[in-house]
Amino acid sequence: MKVITVVGARPQFVKAAAVSHALEDLADELIVHTGQHYDPQMSDVFFTELDIPEPMYHLGIGSASHGAQTGRMLEAIEEVLLVERPDWVMVYGDTNSTLAAALAAVKLHIPLAHVEAGLRSGRMDMPEEVNRILTDRISDLLLCPTDNAVDHLAAEGITNGVHNVGDVMTDTVRRTARAIEGRESSLGLPEHYFASTLHRAENTTAAQLPKALAVLGAVPGTVILPLHPRTKHAIADQGLRLPENVLAIEPLGYMDMIELVTGAEAVLTDSGGLQKEAVILGTRVVTLREETEWVETVTIGANDVVGLDADLAVQALSKGPLDMVKVNEAFPSGASQRVASLLVSPR
Repeated sequence: MKVITVVGARPQFVKAAAVSHALEDLADELIVHTGQHYDPQMSDVFFTELDIPEPMYHLGIGSASHGAQTGRMLEAIEEVLLVERPDWVMVYGDTNSTLAAALAAVKLHIPLAHVEAGLRSGRMDMPEEVNRILTDRISDLLLCPTDNAVDHLAAEGITNGVHNVGDVMTDTVRRTARAIEGRESSLGLPEHYFASTLHRAENTTAAQLPKALAVLGAVPGTVILPLHPRTKHAIADQGLRLPENVLAIEPLGYMDMIELVTGAEAVLTDSGGLQKEAVILGTRVVTLREETEWVETVTIGANDVVGLDADLAVQALSKGPLDMVKVNEAFPSGASQRVASLLVSPR
């Protein structure tokens, strides 16, 4: 069986790592990298550290407007599929790479598997929400991370091919955490600190970025901020300065990021993937958005969704340690093996 996996952004590399390992002895997997994240620290290092097979195709699409980027990806992915004629196309999450690959597959009548199907934020102004809804609508195999995701699909009339496999990112997070145990750190971290990421387009506008930085400035301690290229450029373009307690560093490789999050007092982020990673590692999360797709993290008391309200963020940081029994129940291991088994099962 030939499976083509299409990825393009950091969270997808993390998820694909677990499934690629599970597929090794079951299928011939070819990886297509669209180039959506093209900075070496946002891309190459993940393939190396997570032991992901080198992409067979690197499309090098890079940044552009949503329409232009998605269109270029669709055209390039279609060419690959016409050459390779896989049994399955597999996509992850909710990026433009995901939607482009899904459209290319369905138009060529190639079965489509969507890992992380059924997530919903309820906000159609988010490009990610549009991408995930459209991809779910045309997928043949909808591999959901939670019961809540299954319920979302059922409410939309989608029940065929739907499976709750669990969250594949959990497997990669736990595998990496074990791998870095006892290794000598090169980060030079202080004894007490908070970690943050800030990159979502809605939070880097001229209206919102000053508010987001003010939230970080209100944190009672040092905040270590691996600075996403988009945020770095926005800060410079808007003539802003980081608060004195915020230490900006270059984007981190995956192992270093897991180390940073594991040792942090808490994580403040607008990233969907990092919300889960932090909770799985036992670190409290404060989400700098008005909603989260990962409602389970909120339900178990591990994540406070505060928007850009500095007072609410500081209050959330004062809460105690996570209940790891609830965390492990919400995010069980083994999802990647369940995905691989469903892909190779007779249809």
